[in-house]
Amino acid sequence: MGDAYRDTPARAIRVDGRDIWVDSEGYLIDLDDWSEAFARALAREEQLELSDEHWQVIRFIRNYYHDHRVQPQVRVMIRHFTGLWGPERGSNHSLHDLFPRGGPQKQGNRMAGVLRTKGEH
Repeated sequence: MGDAYRDTPARAIRVDGRDIWVDSEGYLIDLDDWSEAFARALAREEQLELSDEHWQVIRFIRNYYHDHRVQPQVRVMIRHFTGLWGPERGSNHSLHDLFPRGGPQKQGNRMAGVLRTKGEH
């Protein structure tokens, strides 16, 4: 773990025999440490069973972040998943049901290994 995080409350999640460091809320300290195995380990810790729909949201967040260098806003996710899954399954309520600990913008971002949303506490 780098010196920049020496005073940050952090903990390790064991993934494939190595420690992956996250902050006190489960966000990756080093975004390059993300892997599908990390997402599965974090999901187990948060008692979330990842379905195909979860993985679609996780991959969308990761791709959006890669392309735009910022996390997608919930309305962007709603527009995308409403088009993909239909208005009921792609709704804000449905996305929050998928990610019950803070919705797709918090729990989804953690699972996707991107930074917390600007302004999030």
